[in-house]
Amino acid sequence: MSHAEDLTVQQALEAILESISVLPSEQVPIVEALGRVLAEAVVAKESLPPFANSSMDGYAVRSGDLAGVTIDSPAHLTVIADIAAGAVPSQRLAPGEAARIMTGAPMPDGADAVVPVENTNEPWRNPERPLPEIVQVYRAVGDGDYVRHIGEDIRAGTEVMSAGHLLRPQEIGVLASLGIESLLVVRRPKVAVLATGDELLPISEPLSPGKIRNSNGYAQIAQVLAMGAIPVPLGIAKDDENDVRSKLQQGLDARADLFVSSAGVSVGAYDVVKKVLEDAGNVGFW
Repeated sequence: MSHAEDLTVQQALEAILESISVLPSEQVPIVEALGRVLAEAVVAKESLPPFANSSMDGYAVRSGDLAGVTIDSPAHLTVIADIAAGAVPSQRLAPGEAARIMTGAPMPDGADAVVPVENTNEPWRNPERPLPEIVQVYRAVGDGDYVRHIGEDIRAGTEVMSAGHLLRPQEIGVLASLGIESLLVVRRPKVAVLATGDELLPISEPLSPGKIRNSNGYAQIAQVLAMGAIPVPLGIAKDDENDVRSKLQQGLDARADLFVSSAGVSVGAYDVVKKVLEDAGNVGFW
């Protein structure tokens, strides 16, 4: 056993963490996975995007048709299709042809680039204007310009998240995009919280001479919740070995994984927590 003054904070932290092991895992739906820790790696079964698609509203084209074009010398392309997001294009672009395309819509066969609508002579999505027969293009584009390619974000077979990763809202979105409905996460720890001292009162009671309210207990419960754990409130124990022992037993009966207590561990005549712990097991340091 070591006295607290013999240890640095870092040494104390290391000593504590050496005795802590990872809890068992459980399967949860992704809507309940926020703030949880992955128990196993997530490997993508599909590529994202799963198909080549447009990153702009504009016209799918063959980039070779636009070599050297300028605003003063535009290309004139025949428009053969109108491709909306969610559609499956059925026509193949031949030289000199284009297809109007929405952001996220699949690229048609034969097309290798997209020209943003701002670089053409056509106003966008005027409901009274039909699909044009000819579109003028004022800007050259290269192979792959404004195209999201298959696997550009995530390739099938790659590890997307490793075990031990803390799940934030953005990870939940990635999991949904990969079609993962549920996953293995580490079980939430149950943390028993105990405050000790004859001077403490429940917050519902009025103050009386020599008494203060149990603020530490509520602050520690809030800390447990903030860390994503499950608090097990044990209330207040008097400065009495039997009462402290009884409260700790309540935590054991509730199958707590960790105990957090405040007060009762100094050298005062009524500081009994350390004595109770020594009677029950080993005190690593204090």
